[in-house]
Amino acid sequence: MTMIASLTGQFVLKTPSFLHIDVQGVGYEVQISLNTYSAIQGMERGTLFTHLQIKEDAHTLFGFAERTEKELFLQLISVNGVGAGTARMMLSSMKPAELRSAIASGNTGALEKIKGIGRKSAERIILELRDKMVKAGVESTATGFKQHSMENDALNALMALGIPRNTAESALKKARASSTEEENLETLIKKSLQLI
Repeated sequence: MTMIASLTGQFVLKTPSFLHIDVQGVGYEVQISLNTYSAIQGMERGTLFTHLQIKEDAHTLFGFAERTEKELFLQLISVNGVGAGTARMMLSSMKPAELRSAIASGNTGALEKIKGIGRKSAERIILELRDKMVKAGVESTATGFKQHSMENDALNALMALGIPRNTAESALKKARASSTEEENLETLIKKSLQLI
């Protein structure tokens, strides 16, 4: 079986949920998380670490700006009942380091705030992955990048996850109002998702 471990090329089209990358004239559609979308916003080209999911009816490429995010994605989908869509939602709601920390500390409450994750799912994820997170240690995957029209980007990202525009706008307003520090895009989206 052929595995595509990474792709390097021109970012032809970028949306909060997928992008098109041109690799020497071949265009690939790659599914991404909001975390990756935020990290590559200011970039015209770059490298994505990828995972090819093969099913009977589809071959789907998932791409990640950082190798650590890809590793976490693979760990999440190894948990019984956690599909690629759920794993992507989790990585869109929390930074990889925050997600690892929540799992390592057994914080079911933090995981339950993620859309689509109930108590049973949160407990199963912690049960199956906690030891791996503790052994690996909590890593910091902070990235520095400039944001343009952050609220608009956050709104588009929330809508790409299937949240109605009015609901997303309302949550964004509440997230902005409760802010005590300078937000980055991921923080704003994560906070908004918790308020929906």
